[in-house]
Amino acid sequence: MTRIVVDAMGSDNYPAPDVEGAIAAAREYGVEIILTGDASKIQPLLDSNHAGNLPIRVIHAPEMLTMKDKGEDLVMKARHKDAQNSMAVGYDLVKNGEADAFVTAGNTGAAMVTALFRLGRIKGVDRPAIAPPFPTAEGFCIILDIGANPDCKPENLLQFAIMGSVYAERVRGVKNPRVGLISNGEEAGKGSELVKMAYPLLKNANLNFVGNLEGKEIFGGHADVAVTDGFTGNVLLKSTEAVAKLLIEKIRESIKGGGLLAMIGGALIRPAMGKVRKLLDPAEEGAAPLLGVNGLVFIGHGRSDSFAVKNSIRVAKEAAESKVLDAMKSAIEESLKK
Repeated sequence: MTRIVVDAMGSDNYPAPDVEGAIAAAREYGVEIILTGDASKIQPLLDSNHAGNLPIRVIHAPEMLTMKDKGEDLVMKARHKDAQNSMAVGYDLVKNGEADAFVTAGNTGAAMVTALFRLGRIKGVDRPAIAPPFPTAEGFCIILDIGANPDCKPENLLQFAIMGSVYAERVRGVKNPRVGLISNGEEAGKGSELVKMAYPLLKNANLNFVGNLEGKEIFGGHADVAVTDGFTGNVLLKSTEAVAKLLIEKIRESIKGGGLLAMIGGALIRPAMGKVRKLLDPAEEGAAPLLGVNGLVFIGHGRSDSFAVKNSIRVAKEAAESKVLDAMKSAIEESLKK
């Protein structure tokens, strides 16, 4: 049985969404759940949800990392050998082979820093990257990085491309994934100095490289993996989320303010709009993988509800069972020989 650690103190409204999502996942996906966090807050939720017969156990971690933990204070809490925060305790379970993956809806920076200190990097990877799937006309495109590394070197983008390609193939089931480089033009000579220097590295790598990608190519489904620095990726992520929310709200406003015929039409298209809303809802994926650390780590949004947490666990289960971490290690090792 696949074993997933869930940071019960991760979400903004912890521990209810985290625990309730874990219970739902244990029931639906047949996974063993290990909850890390304050047992005095977690156990009453398990009892009230009648989870006694499920494969769920609690490991008490009296401390937690928050948005207030920064700089040296965060580093000390992340690296201390006897750290008792819910992230550190969870990562140690993965490192020691007692769990297959770690899921958190906690502070992204804290999750990444703690992962680096507790799990370390895959050999040959300089920087880990956050790699969520974006909806496209053809399905999904994994974009990395979306915030872990605002400044990157060309070699980092190559590593992102290799890891993203392996993840797309192993976890998303995409055969021979198409990999592109986000730029302001399709031509090879377009883009920033970073993009221009990364282009030949990706072209000469053992990848199905399709060249530069503009925004329209990404959302048009011309690639399965798109790589960029964390600054550009984060702007793209937040802009995409904002535009999607704006469109849904404007459609709703137009229907409500358009009179009787618009209201009737709105009722008729409600099922179709539900499908669109589902496609754009980040909770359907739940969390994004942190690729490049020596363990499976999935980071969700702080606003995650129980549905998002449940789906985060599903994605972590799929990754663990696909042996994607071993495949990434092999691909990176092979790239170092060239």
